[in-house]
Amino acid sequence: MKKPSRLSHVRNIGVAAHVDAGKTTLTERILFYTGASYKIGEVHDGAAHMDYLAEEQRHGITITSAVTKAPWRDHLIQLVDTPGHVDFTIEVERAMRVQDGCVLVLDGVRGVEPQTETVWRQRTRFNLPALFFVNKMDRPGADFKTCLAAIRSRLKAEPVPIAVPLTEGAGSPCVVHLIDRTRIRFTGEQGEVVEAEPCPDGLWERLAPEREALALAAAEFDEDLAERVLSGEEPAPAALRAAIRAGTLAGRLFPCYGGSALRNLGVQPLLDGVLDFLPAPPDRPPAVGRRPDGSTEEVILGGDGPLVALAFKVQLWDGRRHVFARIYRNTLHAGDTVEFVGPDGVTRREQAARLFEVDAGKKAKLDRAEPGQIVLIAGLRFATTGDTLCAPGHLLGLERIEARDPVLGLAIEPAAGTEEEKLLEVLGKVAQEDPTLRVEEDPETGQRLLRGMGELHLQMVLERMGREFDVHVRTGRPAVAVRETIRRAALADALFAPPPLPDSRQPDLMAR
Repeated sequence: MKKPSRLSHVRNIGVAAHVDAGKTTLTERILFYTGASYKIGEVHDGAAHMDYLAEEQRHGITITSAVTKAPWRDHLIQLVDTPGHVDFTIEVERAMRVQDGCVLVLDGVRGVEPQTETVWRQRTRFNLPALFFVNKMDRPGADFKTCLAAIRSRLKAEPVPIAVPLTEGAGSPCVVHLIDRTRIRFTGEQGEVVEAEPCPDGLWERLAPEREALALAAAEFDEDLAERVLSGEEPAPAALRAAIRAGTLAGRLFPCYGGSALRNLGVQPLLDGVLDFLPAPPDRPPAVGRRPDGSTEEVILGGDGPLVALAFKVQLWDGRRHVFARIYRNTLHAGDTVEFVGPDGVTRREQAARLFEVDAGKKAKLDRAEPGQIVLIAGLRFATTGDTLCAPGHLLGLERIEARDPVLGLAIEPAAGTEEEKLLEVLGKVAQEDPTLRVEEDPETGQRLLRGMGELHLQMVLERMGREFDVHVRTGRPAVAVRETIRRAALADALFAPPPLPDSRQPDLMAR
């Protein structure tokens, strides 16, 4: 895949949403329409390119975040598809930590859902500019306007409609682009042919409220544009795009697109929106690093200075330990030595033996990694989630990634008594991969406990242990040690009455 010549032609984004909103289905269309994939893989068939784990294909859900790349209009989109289930929220958290922007997917029928609010709070924590894609607009009950109202009321955000989907009353399904004033249809076998035509006057009049909302939102960020809008003039598309981009980068406007990924409707305009409105790496504010002496330093992505990279994920790949990292400054070459301070405060030096470019479940060797890239590193034995990889002698610590405490535990033991040591070894590996997973031994009951974020989380971990390491375990409810204790002094009266004697021992009064 051809690399862009400048960082301004890179978009590093993630796709996040509530479970079953259609994130992976949307990502599959993005890969197909950009030419990164030659076919569309469907989630319900277990053939999605981004769901490469056997457990993901079997259960039809995304379990781990997957990284890929896609070219579009001479730009490179570096894309991370994240899970939607709350049990795997750490995958969303650490993916957003290294992104520059995100696409939030809504179900056109259900609108804003509980996990939508969770990923929205994660987005807010990292101050990421975002676009909304209202998906499944082909389903009965889907309502684009209602979804925009839900964004405004529940997320306290200002949605800006850009591409309004029309699935009824306009012939074949289409979207109307409110900036370009065009009606866009998607033909061909899989919606790959985009046909744009001027929007008919009658249809344009129906969309006057949405067009006015767009113009007024853009006018907030451009005084000249505001004068034209208030005077009733038709603003130029370029001026509208520039103003909306300014508002999006400021985190005050959120462009909204509608469509149906499964029906190949509205994906290409969303891709255009990613380039038009989401930030390139230089558009993001500098990261703040802390030196060992307590002073701080701004790290500008692509700026001058010694190497700085953030390790944001550990993954067992083919049974071997690999580390995902994003390069912030300078260049990392295969074989370079890096230095970092672990969460225990110990400074370590290790060699980044090999570098890989990642496409979901596939990897290809790289000689070097440049600023803005997300790469896979082999050879780091101790680097873990949140560590900052630096050039030797130039230690710097970026903000670490928070891991939530586990909420559910299972008692586990090896299915075969001879696999005790192997089980401990495998548990150590999977705990390194997932910071929300804890392995503990209850001193009261002597049971070994596996704690995680929920039943589904623990089920997937146990299935992977069986498939990847051939380690099978028995599970059960944790035993609870119950104690009684005297809490305070007290007085009480009691009457003791001896039990009656047996009949054979009763005195015989008649005999007397």
